[in-house]
Amino acid sequence: MLGGMLPLVMPTWPRTPAEAIALQRDLAARVRCQDDLGPIRTVAGVDVSTNRFSDVGYAAIAVLQLPDWRVIEVAEARVDLPMPYIPGLLSFRELPAVLAAYRTLSAEPDLLMVDGHGRAHPRRCGIASHLGIVLDRPTIGCAKSLLVGQYDPPGPEVGEQAALCDRGEEIGRVVRTKRRTNPLFVSCGHRVSLETAVHWVLEGARGYRLPEPTRQAHLASNALRRRWLAGVAE
Repeated sequence: MLGGMLPLVMPTWPRTPAEAIALQRDLAARVRCQDDLGPIRTVAGVDVSTNRFSDVGYAAIAVLQLPDWRVIEVAEARVDLPMPYIPGLLSFRELPAVLAAYRTLSAEPDLLMVDGHGRAHPRRCGIASHLGIVLDRPTIGCAKSLLVGQYDPPGPEVGEQAALCDRGEEIGRVVRTKRRTNPLFVSCGHRVSLETAVHWVLEGARGYRLPEPTRQAHLASNALRRRWLAGVAE
């Protein structure tokens, strides 16, 4: 297991929303949206499931091996979340659960695909960017809903895309991953260019709306939550 070998850039966790916002702005300045990747042999999907009005998070990281996109490892964690849900501060709520799961992996994935935003965030540091900086690993934000920005709808075919812009800046891409379904909102997390982020999301779209890494992580996090609620978790 990776255990305590993870690099952490935050000595303390923010106690208030104001502290979280200040730290988020500092972290945003550290985000790098240029490719800094080695060979990509494994891609991990990251997702956190919660019950409504609950402060318990169920995190799952599904590691897939290329080229067949086969799941080779799933890491899970159930964690009491330190902060209530506040729009724009999701990473401060869910990241402790993700890190707890990450520490149980047998090896670090080459690329992380997070169910959430990266640079496509009001302060340019969503959960994908936050995680990438904390781990110093390449990350991609792949969200199901819009947080900030404007766009023209992409065409109906798989692979069609449109720029997602905010205050004159392209902060992400709106990408059609399946016909007749809503597009996804893709952005740089950390150490990945926007073009490369879009490339890997489309490579991972294996007939579903969600790319296979985040789809598998979503399935695993929901299954973990159901097991705990049923009292049958290991």
